[in-house]
Amino acid sequence: MARLRVKNAVLEQRVFLHRTAFAASIVGLLLGAILIRLVWLQVVQYDYYTALSQGNRVRIDPLPADRGIIVDRHGTVLADNTPAYQLEITRERVPDLKDSLHRLADLRLINADTLEAVYRLVRASPSFRSVPLRLSMNDEEIGRFAVRQHQFPGVEIRARLARHYPNGALGVHALGYVGALTDRDLERIDRNIYAGTSIIGKIGLEAAYEQQLRGSSGYQQLLVNAEGRSVEHAGGVAHSLDHHAPQAGNDLALAIDAKLQAVAEQALGNHRGAIIALDPRSGDVLVLASTPTFDPNLFTRGISTRDYRLLADSLDRPMFNRALRGTYPPGSTVKPFMALAGLEYGVIDPGYRRPCPGWFHLPGSTHRYRDWKKEGHGSADMREAIATSCDVYFYALADLLGIQRIHDSMTHLGFGSRSGIDIPGEQAGLMPSPAWKRKAYKRPQDRIWFPGETVIVGIGQGYLLTTPMQLAHATAIVAAKGRNFTPRLVTGIRDAATARWRKLPPVEGERVHLKDEGNWDVITEGMIMVTSSPRGTAFGAIRGTPYTVAGKTGTAQVFSIAQNAKYHEADVAERLRDHALFVAFAPAEAPQLAIAVMVENGGHGASVAAPMARAIFDAYLLGKFPTPKPMPLPPSTPQKD
Repeated sequence: MARLRVKNAVLEQRVFLHRTAFAASIVGLLLGAILIRLVWLQVVQYDYYTALSQGNRVRIDPLPADRGIIVDRHGTVLADNTPAYQLEITRERVPDLKDSLHRLADLRLINADTLEAVYRLVRASPSFRSVPLRLSMNDEEIGRFAVRQHQFPGVEIRARLARHYPNGALGVHALGYVGALTDRDLERIDRNIYAGTSIIGKIGLEAAYEQQLRGSSGYQQLLVNAEGRSVEHAGGVAHSLDHHAPQAGNDLALAIDAKLQAVAEQALGNHRGAIIALDPRSGDVLVLASTPTFDPNLFTRGISTRDYRLLADSLDRPMFNRALRGTYPPGSTVKPFMALAGLEYGVIDPGYRRPCPGWFHLPGSTHRYRDWKKEGHGSADMREAIATSCDVYFYALADLLGIQRIHDSMTHLGFGSRSGIDIPGEQAGLMPSPAWKRKAYKRPQDRIWFPGETVIVGIGQGYLLTTPMQLAHATAIVAAKGRNFTPRLVTGIRDAATARWRKLPPVEGERVHLKDEGNWDVITEGMIMVTSSPRGTAFGAIRGTPYTVAGKTGTAQVFSIAQNAKYHEADVAERLRDHALFVAFAPAEAPQLAIAVMVENGGHGASVAAPMARAIFDAYLLGKFPTPKPMPLPPSTPQKD
């Protein structure tokens, strides 16, 4: 008989209760975990997630610093900042960067020739950072973009400060200019330092003092909407956003006198040339002029490729700093320094009178080295030889000295080396020597130093090359009787944080000591005769001044001519004509200013360069600021130098 199964209700109830309790505990644990997680997220981690949430609707924008201002010795502003509207792009908000740039170029808002460079610059910057595409926009360009702004997400116009040079081209080769960052710049700079800006000093003071002038960028948080556009409120509530103000760059005070600089540039006029004016007591550069010039504001606005090519390809090379980079034969301006070497080495007495028949030849040679004055100067002592610029006297003196002693003496005055001025680009010129020639040439026959090469160095020709700065520096050393100050443009720096000016002391180098300190006076007396004696080569240009000028004219040949050939300036192409030079200091008894003037293909130093120097002396010493005009020379005045 089959066993009957009886249902156990109690057991089933117990099992049900156990399962229910287990399920309830699981549910309770899960609810507890959720509750704990909610407390963790909303209470413990509140600040953390608030910051993340803020980040989704807040954009961090860099704030570029105001660039430091540059003023002249009297406080005249030479470089400042002016309000400008910039066209800027933020890459992370742009759907198609290349397409946007091409369409901006189609609107003539950026230069089509620079599209690839602009694209690389934007790509090289952090995607969240705003990059300027145009540094300055006019009203017409602003309007052209404004009506189409909805077509360019991530591109906007912002008010910024742009670099401005209120005097235009005045002193541009000293000041330099700022320009857009390039790929080469990006390779050498810390990009974080240049957040929010795309300009950097390119040449001159703007480049040399970039670190002091640029300042430190700041940043600000901006509340943005879903399109990335800035809004002040969200949900009707104003939000507190972080803001870190930028630190402006330091200001620079220069030794340059803007009014005197203008006199120098006006004196040079349409000539290609350079003028340097130094204070021999400190090395302060009151004038650093090079012509032709150019307007640096072209670069701050974003120069077009066409305009840049016009400057870069110009035959007159307006962007070339002739004052520091131009190397020229010094011509007869070297004669006072040659005379000083002769005195120091004791090879000649200042009172010895040398006959000058109009030519000189080396012993055993029939080759004649001609004097500029065909009939000669008769006989002349050292002072008279300097005054009349007697070539024969200095041919003979150079032969007596020899090239090695000439080299050693001239290098003490700064020839063949950079002066150390506080802007880049200065050339060292060339002070030749036998050692230099052995190194410069490969063929054995070309490495021999010949006596004839020494002879022509004596009148500032041959291998000898100098810069206008070197001539001014050497002249300042003679004016200061051996004291040697490094030329400088910057005399003070104003700290933007404290608003206090820090004056920079003059930098004095090794003094030039002479065996006989009286030799300085001999050279100065000869240079005074250049301007005060009726036979002096600069008598016509300088006579009548109430102050005494010690000077030396110079005329440097650009090309060689045959032994018996005659040189007629009118028959020679303008760019093959002689360079005109003049060096001087005044007042001679207590020098305040030392000047070097160089005019490319200008002709004669006496008739072209010396009047330019006089205009500067008159302005500085007498307070006269007329428009310089060429001063005619009387027929009796020598015309060569």
